[in-house]
Amino acid sequence: MKQSTHGLLVIDKPGGMTSRDAVNRVQGLFPRGTRIGHAGTLDPLATGVLVLCLGQATRLTEYVQRMQKTYRAGILLGARSDTDDTDGQISPVTGAVPPTSEETKRGLRGFVGAIEQVPPAYSAAKVTGRRAYDLARQGQGVDLQPRKVQIYGIDLVSYAFPHLEIEVRCGKGTYIRSLARDLGERLGCGALVESLRRTRIGPFQVDDAVQLDLPGDAVRARLLTIAWAVADLPRLVLAKSEIDPLRQGQAIPCHSPLKEAQELAIFDGNDDLVAVGEFDPITQTLHAGKVLSQGARSASEELDNPC
Repeated sequence: MKQSTHGLLVIDKPGGMTSRDAVNRVQGLFPRGTRIGHAGTLDPLATGVLVLCLGQATRLTEYVQRMQKTYRAGILLGARSDTDDTDGQISPVTGAVPPTSEETKRGLRGFVGAIEQVPPAYSAAKVTGRRAYDLARQGQGVDLQPRKVQIYGIDLVSYAFPHLEIEVRCGKGTYIRSLARDLGERLGCGALVESLRRTRIGPFQVDDAVQLDLPGDAVRARLLTIAWAVADLPRLVLAKSEIDPLRQGQAIPCHSPLKEAQELAIFDGNDDLVAVGEFDPITQTLHAGKVLSQGARSASEELDNPC
């Protein structure tokens, strides 16, 4: 069956459900054969914003994954877990000394910026081509290497030992479980995540997300156009005479004061996203890195209740 549904669906994932489970739930609400993928995993314990990409939007998941994310995390101090959250085997830290509020704030400030972070053993990170959580569940040692992530800010919301609540603004690939674990080690008392809610990804806020217990027609009505996947990219509107060569793989002249190579979201005169282009400041040309099929936007409007 020809794919006929394209766009983004922002859901509020409930706790106890994997991201794959959420995709499967939504799959049954759209026409058979609709391709659906999520743009960034949420742990089963976690709730909140999960962006699903449908149809041709699945080709643009990387742009959603790059968007800044905001989390509200409840952290339990004075204990450790093999999964770094309450879903694992919890071990209280004997003789843990409660850190002061100032020590806690100072510890949190130390994680702001570009940092090296080791993913949790029970995570989707890959080790020699296999998921770390598969190896961990089989009792095999998991040797994950540190990865550079970006944390833009951490706010202390409340603290009354052993409970700590923080808000974290971060970039792609950041594990809040790792942040909690490392904070606990820095404070000398151990720590793990006891609650986690993703409240925002780029322009997508949890208050606007779809609840999965809504009727199917209500969920389908909330489908966003495919252009939302590239909301963080600069826009460029081109005439049809310029778009046609791009679709054929040709570079076109594009004079710009930009000094560095940059990706651009390319739209036609009808405000339809037609491609993601790459600008070359040396040759002052633009070529399409990803070209979308014609009608991707209008196809999503074939639903009973278009957004």
